[in-house]
Amino acid sequence: MSQATTTTRGDLLSTQDRLGRRLIQLYAGLALYGVSSALLVQAGLGLEPWNVLHQGLAERTGLSIGVVLIIVGAAVLLLWIPLRQRPGLGTVSNVFVIGIVMDGTLAVVPEAHAFAVRIPLLLAGIVLNGAATGLYIAARFGAGPRDGLMTGLHRQTGASIRLLRTAIEVAVVATGFALGGSIGVGTVLYALSIGPLAQLFLRVFAVPAASDGSTVVATGTPGRVILPR
Repeated sequence: MSQATTTTRGDLLSTQDRLGRRLIQLYAGLALYGVSSALLVQAGLGLEPWNVLHQGLAERTGLSIGVVLIIVGAAVLLLWIPLRQRPGLGTVSNVFVIGIVMDGTLAVVPEAHAFAVRIPLLLAGIVLNGAATGLYIAARFGAGPRDGLMTGLHRQTGASIRLLRTAIEVAVVATGFALGGSIGVGTVLYALSIGPLAQLFLRVFAVPAASDGSTVVATGTPGRVILPR
């Protein structure tokens, strides 16, 4: 067997191993995101912006928050069409996996009443959410529906990502709160800490770049993706 053939087979195995790791990271990250969001719900001290909206809609419709999350995610994904955004495997998986896991976790984790339990739940939810963000984004399978909306609007309008994100999330929180969603100290703490936590875990879970000629399921560098929501 020639050295070139051996090298080619070695590169193929390396690419397959890398793809396998990325797939594991993708679904582990999405599942962990669902778990962490459920912990924040059960802590009852305030939710991350989009889940304030999901909770408010769940209160009004009688649907579970996970089902609402799926419906809203699918609706946001439809907005990608006029923005000419291209979803990846991670985008589509995001719509379903987080909501299903979130509802499953809420079914087994009881609501906390004592602050001695609620505060650790809140902190655990925020840290795990940061880890989930790092896992999911570092897998490089495409932006989540809501973040793709922001990047698409940025491309179409030229407005800064920071401005678009702030405007969208303020509108989301205000609407969710008006519908009965929960905001509180957890919402503020999440907003202040999720950026540094996500940046930390992006470095921890970074997957080495594929060599030339490898097959990539979805492209996009972690730095261009904001959050896997």
